[in-house]
Amino acid sequence: MRIIELNEANKTELKKTLEKRSTNHFAEIESRVAEIIANVREKGDAALFDYSERFDHYPLTQDNIRVTEDEIEAAVAAVDPEFLVVLKKAAENIRRFHEKQKRLSWIDTEPDGTILGQRFTPLEIAGVYVPGGKAAYPSSLLMSVVTAKVAGVERIVMLTPPGQGGEISKETLAAARVAGVDEIYRVGGAQAIAAMAYGTESIPKVHKICGPGNIYVALAKKAVYGQVSIDSVAGPSEILVLADASAEPRYVAADLLSQAEHDEMASAILVTTSAKLAEEVRDEIGRMVPKLERKEIIQKSLDNFGFIFVAEDMDTALAAVNDIASEHLEIITREPYQVMTKVRNAGAIFLGPYSSEPLGDYFAGPNHILPTNGTAKFFSPLNVDDFVKKTSIISYSREALERDADDIMFFANKEGLTAHANSIGVRFHKEKA
Repeated sequence: MRIIELNEANKTELKKTLEKRSTNHFAEIESRVAEIIANVREKGDAALFDYSERFDHYPLTQDNIRVTEDEIEAAVAAVDPEFLVVLKKAAENIRRFHEKQKRLSWIDTEPDGTILGQRFTPLEIAGVYVPGGKAAYPSSLLMSVVTAKVAGVERIVMLTPPGQGGEISKETLAAARVAGVDEIYRVGGAQAIAAMAYGTESIPKVHKICGPGNIYVALAKKAVYGQVSIDSVAGPSEILVLADASAEPRYVAADLLSQAEHDEMASAILVTTSAKLAEEVRDEIGRMVPKLERKEIIQKSLDNFGFIFVAEDMDTALAAVNDIASEHLEIITREPYQVMTKVRNAGAIFLGPYSSEPLGDYFAGPNHILPTNGTAKFFSPLNVDDFVKKTSIISYSREALERDADDIMFFANKEGLTAHANSIGVRFHKEKA
């Protein structure tokens, strides 16, 4: 990895490099995705079956599109029993964390008859996409589905691409059973997102789509947003480690590589106040990479989007951290909690040498579906509120409305909306129509 001085020019160059990973740079693919979505919207199942044959080499029909209960039971029986135990532990941790996010509807009443409030209602149906290409992610399935269940979503459907012979990963099916998925369909890619957004003869239209996927899936989610809600248009994974001279180089190197192995466009960045640590981490990375199974992917990630920055002081380092707004931020310093108070922008913050990022990916409980590509400046991790609608409640008595009538009518008339003013006026014989 390159060791670079942290200054404004280099930070600007870094942001330009990272921007190349966003969905805004794939216009050619975007047009293909738009064609797939339009085809599914118009032809429904027929389009899904055609794309399955072309892309997944599986003859999908209305008879085999849905994964049967027997298939799910067989997968649960066949999966490593120890893995099943770990899945249940992780699901329970996720459930407990997200239970604390639940909010109650509320009503405020005034003596004059004014009643104002807010009602929280869970979505009726949510869709979860689970990848099945380079890697399957049962962990992301748990994060989406358990959170939706805690929110009270009534019906959760899952779509995932079929493998050879139409099979679905037994680990994925086991995670779906543990999390509480209601229906599973073997459909993948942009066509799966389109099916959930518009509905087909076999796939129900959902109200929200969650889950990671490749660039086709990400662009499809972006395209259907507004027709349905989505969790986010997530880019490739990223980690930023903020460290001082007290950090253990091996820990830092290992944590950077844990994200670089996701795919070739993943980003791993170290920002440190110690030139010595920078060199030691670089050396450790050079030693570790050849020993890792996904070394080719890791090396491409590091070559294109891996950086080590040396800052003159912690304030300079923190300014870069807040500007980059990384998906995952590890703080490995002498005073991590104090440093954390100066962080404004990060998807998830991991404090101290024993809070490695994979802890959040798999087990701790906070959601690992996080904002990427700098969107942590204005987006949050997936949470219970993402599966809940908020509805305002308004009720005025005659006395309360009469008190405010003139003000409301004055405001409406200033906007030139005289029918609005009239709607108030007719109740007090002040109408103009």
